[in-house]
Amino acid sequence: MSTADLRPVIDTALVRRLVDEQFPQWAGLPLERFEPAGSDHVVHRLGGELSVRLPRHRHAVGQAAKELRWLPRLGPLLPLAVPVPVAVGEPGCGYPWPWAVSRWLEGDVATVAGLGDSAPAARALAGFLTALRSCPADGGGALREPLEERDAATRAAIAALAGEFDAGAMTALWDAALAAPYREPAPVWCHGDLHTGNLLTAGGELSAVIDFGELGLGDPACDLTIAFTLMSARCRTVFRTALGADEDTWTRGRGWALATGLNAHAAYAADHPAVAAQTTRQIRAALAG
Repeated sequence: MSTADLRPVIDTALVRRLVDEQFPQWAGLPLERFEPAGSDHVVHRLGGELSVRLPRHRHAVGQAAKELRWLPRLGPLLPLAVPVPVAVGEPGCGYPWPWAVSRWLEGDVATVAGLGDSAPAARALAGFLTALRSCPADGGGALREPLEERDAATRAAIAALAGEFDAGAMTALWDAALAAPYREPAPVWCHGDLHTGNLLTAGGELSAVIDFGELGLGDPACDLTIAFTLMSARCRTVFRTALGADEDTWTRGRGWALATGLNAHAAYAADHPAVAAQTTRQIRAALAG
């Protein structure tokens, strides 16, 4: 198996050995696997205040170092909680990559049923993105890919899924998104992977944004995908108004939602009914505007 395809077996015994050997100050703390975790990391709760996250695959490697570098600088400037990195572990015990220890964030993963028609949540997300975009970018992170780099893959997905969705409408939206100009004087901070699985709620309200593996500088329209993965049409209007998104930015955001929805639908929908339902909703919402 190539390193690109490597999927190490990650069990609690492995995580226990890594923690005990590299951070003996936490060796006495209880360790419990947390489910459900995302597709990129295996997560364990360490004691009452820490989490341990190990990448499942090569594409998630690097997040630990990125969060350790940037979140302590960005977090105090943001209106919602974000992970607080504590340490980065080294490869060991047969595990090949760096891994992360962060402060535990209490909360439940956001759902469409819980927050989809919540105007306060829509305004809170708009406030978070406004603050993130305003954070100083001097000496900032790597540039994110522009929308244009997804052109070939998106057009291929439109053709492949023409039997499920309106190919003409998808092509028209995609062409409009590519044509909508980006007028920001310079790239700004973007979360880059803003969907329901990366939002936490507490007491029925939005409380935290997590998983900054795609954090970088770029077109902030990429983060508008959350409007089409989470929000009702009514709350999309609330969100857009609070964010102050102009027509070009909103159109590019619809393009990002279409592209990412099509990619995930083509790759996973056949074997994962939940993904099929989620991405179908996202694609139809993007087409609706």
